[in-house]
Amino acid sequence: MIDGVWNASELKAYPNTGRFLSGRTRHEMTDAQKRVLEDAIEETATFKSSRRILERGEVYDRSTILIDGFVMRSMDGPERRHGLSFHVPGDFVDLHCFALKRLDHNIDTVGPVTLGYAPHRRLQRIMAEHPDVARILWFATLIDAAIHREWVMKLEQLTVPRRIAHIFAENWYRLRLVGLGDDDGYDTPLTQGNLAEMVGATTIHVNRALKQLREQGIARFSRGRIDISDARRLAEYGTFQPDYLYGSDAYLSNDSDDEAADD
Repeated sequence: MIDGVWNASELKAYPNTGRFLSGRTRHEMTDAQKRVLEDAIEETATFKSSRRILERGEVYDRSTILIDGFVMRSMDGPERRHGLSFHVPGDFVDLHCFALKRLDHNIDTVGPVTLGYAPHRRLQRIMAEHPDVARILWFATLIDAAIHREWVMKLEQLTVPRRIAHIFAENWYRLRLVGLGDDDGYDTPLTQGNLAEMVGATTIHVNRALKQLREQGIARFSRGRIDISDARRLAEYGTFQPDYLYGSDAYLSNDSDDEAADD
């Protein structure tokens, strides 16, 4: 990790937590701090299909880091599930459980995942013996809160096509922070149904919105892949500004060099 830019060697040294805060503050962490975090993971598990891994109201004695795959926070309404935020590899998806013991929402996987589990007794030891690492975990939780606030605002402000564009741009940015995704888009197990849950629309409206994005040359969605031809247009259309993600400037867009040349 150099100046916030992803380095694949992190995964060799820290296979369970090597993507944690990558592209943000991981490059400022010492090897000792990274080892403390890696040692917090007691076991891992892999699931091949989508499932609910944490249920609202249930009491838990461990917290979960997403090693590989995708996860969505959700709440169940009277008729359907509502997506609250999306998680990519490297995210602790339920540090809230450490303080609250139970969640006020659900955690659902989207497609196959690999998870790591940190027992709360180990996190308690970190809090007592490594306050510097505790502060890092706190920082990660505050980013979760920032993402949630952004989604609430965008749901209120934007039309369905623009909400989808915002989600595409946010996920693409976050994936590049952790060494995933590429210059033209990213692979994803998301379905139109998942998008409908995230943007508060029906699948029919989502289908129309995706057609609009495709016809305007902003983004193309097909099962397993999101292709993006123009990062700047996507960000502008979805009013995506990544400051709330606290990431490295190296990932602001794939056309940053052109912007610098224009200046």
